[in-house]
Amino acid sequence: MSAMAKTSGSFRATLLTGWLLLCVIGVVFARMKGIPNWAAFPSLAAFLVAYPFYLVPAFPKLREEFAGRPLLGFLVAAAVLPYLACCAGAVPFQFASLAKLLALALALGLWYRILPASPVSDIGFLAMVVAVKLGRFAGSIYPAPYKGVDIGILGDLALFTLSVMVLMLERRVRETGYGFIPTRKDWRIGALHYLYFLPVAVVLDLTLKIGTLVKPTGALRLAGYFFGFLFVLTLAEEFFFRGVLQQWIEDWLDAWSWSRQAALLITSALFGGVHLWFRHFPNWKWVIVAGTLGWFCGRARNQAGSIRAAMVTHTLVVTTWRAFLA
Repeated sequence: MSAMAKTSGSFRATLLTGWLLLCVIGVVFARMKGIPNWAAFPSLAAFLVAYPFYLVPAFPKLREEFAGRPLLGFLVAAAVLPYLACCAGAVPFQFASLAKLLALALALGLWYRILPASPVSDIGFLAMVVAVKLGRFAGSIYPAPYKGVDIGILGDLALFTLSVMVLMLERRVRETGYGFIPTRKDWRIGALHYLYFLPVAVVLDLTLKIGTLVKPTGALRLAGYFFGFLFVLTLAEEFFFRGVLQQWIEDWLDAWSWSRQAALLITSALFGGVHLWFRHFPNWKWVIVAGTLGWFCGRARNQAGSIRAAMVTHTLVVTTWRAFLA
């Protein structure tokens, strides 16, 4: 069997398994929350449509099939099709929302075709992604169709998928270790840095008073948090900060022998800075905590040579937080 066939087989297996899990989770969640079918099924369909686009960047051979001219079509489809699925009943169709999604796909997709790769254009690209995220771009496009149905994450998933594909296929960032499943080495190094961070986190919590002890979260919900963080939240944040930004800063400071450590410190500070908007603005306490965590995640990435080690550290920390603190 060829390598491409193996990759396609792995993709199909991951796709079918994920679709099955999403259907089960979606139906169970809708029944538990009493969400009516008119809101539940179009929302679930939108996630099913978004899922294969989200998977593609993690399969290198398949991802490369979209390099060049096919990329813009992929980006437009990834942005628009989940929205159209939602418009089957969960949210009203609006041309303005469709135009915003098209504009986002084209702005990201054409960025490096119009601008040469340089520190200025790279910073501009990341600044645009951060501005779209912090500006709650998806809020008006994906309003909650029913109480308890938060589908705004569809916009975040689209933003992430589009950005990853452009950075990998147009900007050609170096290999970051992008993927969903950490290796044994990633687990070991990531878990060690989680343990290193714990005593520091206790000191920060006692000093800054940022958390309150609560009754431990149930095991099933905790498992949901863990895999949700690992496969979505920390994958996104570690790709952008440790996989892309930290790598770029290392390159920009390459003339200095201390560029690697300087890049680690600068990236950690920037990671803390984007948390200034967390929960309320300005949240300086969380900037300190997130910046400190960023240093441990960046160090794990440096030791493992892969963002998946940083994902492990990051995921274990936020899962522990959800388990015992509010």
